[in-house]
Amino acid sequence: MNKHIGSDFDDFLSEQGIFEEVSATALKRVIAWQLTEAMKEQNITKKALAERMHTSRTLVDRALDERDPGMTIATLSNAAKAVGCRVEIRLVPDHDPAI
Repeated sequence: MNKHIGSDFDDFLSEQGIFEEVSATALKRVIAWQLTEAMKEQNITKKALAERMHTSRTLVDRALDERDPGMTIATLSNAAKAVGCRVEIRLVPDHDPAI
């Protein structure tokens, strides 16, 4: 019998000890994609974004690199502001309290 029947993917990742790493990577990928989409919609180049952020093109490349989970919230927030958005981070319960 499969011991994972009834569990969800989050449980599986937790059992493997990689839930936090996978979650952080997924979050960074979403933010990088959203920044890229906002840039396309507004016809903003990486160079222009760097100028708006008062930073280097290299830092913009890192902010848009979905494989680089090491960006600070401040940098991502600054990039979001440069495209007319804001980053929203919130805490959510680990499990549904109704269960």
